[in-house]
Amino acid sequence: KKVLVKKESLTLEGISQYYINVKHHNWKYDVLTDIYNTINIAQCIIYINSKNRLQEIYHQLIKDNFPVGMIHGNLMTHEREQIMNQFRQGEIRILLSTDLLSRGIDIQQLSLVINYDLPIQKETYIHRIGRSGRYGRKGVAINFVTDRDLQDMAEIETFYNTKINIMPENISEIISV
Repeated sequence: KKVLVKKESLTLEGISQYYINVKHHNWKYDVLTDIYNTINIAQCIIYINSKNRLQEIYHQLIKDNFPVGMIHGNLMTHEREQIMNQFRQGEIRILLSTDLLSRGIDIQQLSLVINYDLPIQKETYIHRIGRSGRYGRKGVAINFVTDRDLQDMAEIETFYNTKINIMPENISEIISV
C-alpha cells in the first residue's frame, strides 16, 4: 500500500530552521566544532552527502575526542543496527549519516539536525530535518551553506513555502537539548 501526501500537506511546524553561511566549504568543520563548544547538545544527526567526506569528518571528530558514530549504506545491517542502538542509548551523541537515515528513524530525544551539506534533492530536506521535532516536540535544523548553496536553499524555501533564517548569536538559548 502507498500513502500519498501532497507536498502542501507536509509540515515543518515546530522545527526552527537556520542557516550559517560558512563562505568556504573548508570552514564547515570549524563551524561545527564551534557549535558543539558553544552549546550543550544531547544528541544530533549530521547529514553529509558524500561517504568519503563523512568518513573524513568522523575520523577528525574522533581525533578531537567527540562522542561520534557514523552510518552509511556500505555498513552491514548488523553494524547499522548496533550503531543505532548505541545512539538510542546515548552512548553516541553525534551521528554522522548519509541520506540513509533521512527517512523512517525515530529517536525520541533528538531535537537537532545539522545539514553539513544541503541535500542533493530538495525533496529529501523535509525527511532529514523531520528527524527532529517529532510528535509535537520542538526541533532545530541548522544548515551549513556556502555562497554557491544560497540558490539551492532559496529553492528549498520556495518548494516547502518556509523560511530558513540566519542563525542568531543566541543559539544556545534557542537550542535547549
